Amino acid sequence: MIDTERRILKMKRENLHFFFLNIGHFLDHLFVLIFATAVLKLALDWNMSYAELLPYATPGMVAFGLGAIPAGWIADKWRRDGMMQVFFVGIGVASIACSFATTPTEMAIGLFAVGCFAAIYHPVGIAMVVQGRVKTGMPLAVNGVFGNLGVAAAPLLTGAILDLYDWKWAFIIPGVFSIATGIAYSIFLKAGDDESLYPTEGAANKGAAISIDRGVVARVFAVIFLTTALGGIIFQSTTYALPKIFELRLQDMAASLTLVGVWSAFVFAMAAFAQLVVGHLVDKHSIRTIFDLVTATQAVLFAIMINMFGAPALIISLAFMLVVFGQIPINDVLVGRVAKSEWRSRAYAARSFVTFSVMSITLPSIAWLLNNRDTFEWAPAHWDQFAVVFVILAVAAALIFLLVLQLPKVAAITGVKEQAAEQPAE
Repeated sequence: MIDTERRILKMKRENLHFFFLNIGHFLDHLFVLIFATAVLKLALDWNMSYAELLPYATPGMVAFGLGAIPAGWIADKWRRDGMMQVFFVGIGVASIACSFATTPTEMAIGLFAVGCFAAIYHPVGIAMVVQGRVKTGMPLAVNGVFGNLGVAAAPLLTGAILDLYDWKWAFIIPGVFSIATGIAYSIFLKAGDDESLYPTEGAANKGAAISIDRGVVARVFAVIFLTTALGGIIFQSTTYALPKIFELRLQDMAASLTLVGVWSAFVFAMAAFAQLVVGHLVDKHSIRTIFDLVTATQAVLFAIMINMFGAPALIISLAFMLVVFGQIPINDVLVGRVAKSEWRSRAYAARSFVTFSVMSITLPSIAWLLNNRDTFEWAPAHWDQFAVVFVILAVAAALIFLLVLQLPKVAAITGVKEQAAEQPAE
């Protein structure tokens, strides 16, 4: 009877801890994208254009990428749950600091601080999500849904606040919530023990005698890093620019910033759940097959989007965001399967570094493309400034498709039994 009660208590703590990790992923993406919608109002308040202000988000994205490496290293050497406490409180304080900005430079400094703390989550939080698990597809997918709901909430929350109040509150309200969450997480950690935070690792340890050849691991990580870089371009371009795309292309459907936020949030929220489908599929079928199906679909939809306006643009946007978000857990599953627990945070840190370093370059690149549309002589005259962006995204998706074909068979694991055999020891 006592053992049963202990198991029930342990399961409840596991679930509550998983919930905290999911809230962290939600907040991580929310904070990173607040400026993406706030810039629409800031451009008016500060008498600057969208393209002029957009590059000021670059320091934050650089910090988002570079900060992942030290965050992962500290987490592996110190405590992952300690780093999560730093994340919740730190990013909340940094966001509130952004509300005091009176110039673009001050905003860039604030966003840099947000990026530094945001960098903690992916190498630390995701490593905690997969710790002790054999089947990682669905846990990563659920966690990914929360992250993408954060993406969806950013334009909705920010757009509504911009129309009802002031842009400063778009940074203050989430900041206060994050600090409160960090305090609650600290109380939760003090109320239990470390062993009750994670699923039992016995199942994962069944494969301890099986090791994956170093050459195979190197090949898998080469594909992971290259597809991550191209995927970062796609993810950043679609999530950061979608509010502006809707402002330009939805015409009467998005006549106010609130409506821009509503449509953006609708697309992001609906697309977020694609990760559940992909998470289930990669636990049951070949990752290589699912990965290629997702990226091929992306390439086709981006090509279609080049000339889409109005309601058709909204439908195609929803479709391509479904596959963009659906791709996210695939590389994380690959990392979880080939990286050992003792260096897993650093492996996720390296992947995050590649992702967000590329994403930091994406913003000024988009701004340059918008300001230099006329330099692309091959582009038809009737194309708007975002048409060239979609051409580039289609090419990036096609390149990912070709890279995924290079994955070795070990990355095409199917079935629970085979996964357990291939999973390195925790």
